[in-house]
Parts: sequence; structure tokens; C-alpha cells
Amino acid sequence: MLDQIRRFFDDVIQRSTRDDPFDRDHAMRCASAALMLEMTHMESEPSAALGRELVATLVREDFGLTREETDALLACADAERRDATDYFQFTRLINEHFTADEKTSLIESLWRVAYADQRLSSLEEHLVRKVAELIYVPHAAFIGAKHRAEADRRLPEDC
Repeated sequence: MLDQIRRFFDDVIQRSTRDDPFDRDHAMRCASAALMLEMTHMESEPSAALGRELVATLVREDFGLTREETDALLACADAERRDATDYFQFTRLINEHFTADEKTSLIESLWRVAYADQRLSSLEEHLVRKVAELIYVPHAAFIGAKHRAEADRRLPEDC
């Protein structure tokens, strides 16, 4: 199921980072994009559009990708997300390559995407909780990430 993401790493990212093991590990964090995209499918289309814009920004900034690399990663991550039958295939990669801090950062990013429309649905909260359990994020870190995401929410300009 992860063939497209692995091919993306081999073709685009690892090609430019083969000599630097830190960059290679950094590139593996891109697997979290599929989970962030999954969050955008928990809401209606107008809310999902806000979430997708935020996911693209988070992926580009947090992972240090160009726009082209971001677009390519999100396209293959979305295809993998559609074909997935569960989250294990994504969380397994995260568990293999992320530190505890990186896992907490992913949970915070998921909260940020969930709050992109300024509200939290039960489906969004369930997804964040499920991913946090699968990647072994301690409850205190889970709650801390939620509070940071809530504090950073931006109110719409017309409110």
C-alpha cells in the first residue's frame, strides 16, 4: 500500500539527501501527510478545503519541501489514503522513524487541521485520539498538543 510514498521518497527526496542521513530521516516524516489528509475528510467540503490548504502549508514548512515536492507528496499520500483499509500502514512508518517529540508534533498538526474551520467535530477528535494511541503518544503530550493548537487558532477576519 505504501509503494507510491516509498517511490516518492526514492525518486524525489532521497535523491537529494543520500549523503546526509539526517535529511533522509527528515524525509521519512513526510509519511504523516497521509494522516493529515485523512483529517480533511472528516468534515464537509468547505471545511475540508480549509484543512487541505493548511495541510499543504504544514507539510511544506515543517518538512522543508518545495511547492512541487509538496504537491507530489500530497498527491501520492492522498492516493494511498484512499486505498488504505486502516491507519496501521501509516502509523507503522511513523513509529519506525519518528522520535517522541516528532510524534507529538504530528498530533499537534492533526489538531491544527481539525481546528482549521474553527470547530472540532467528534469524528476529528476520534481520529486524533486513534492516531495518538497507534503511535504511542502519552496522554499528557496529547492534551498539551491539543491546548497548543487551540491557543494558536486564528479567528476568521469577518468575526
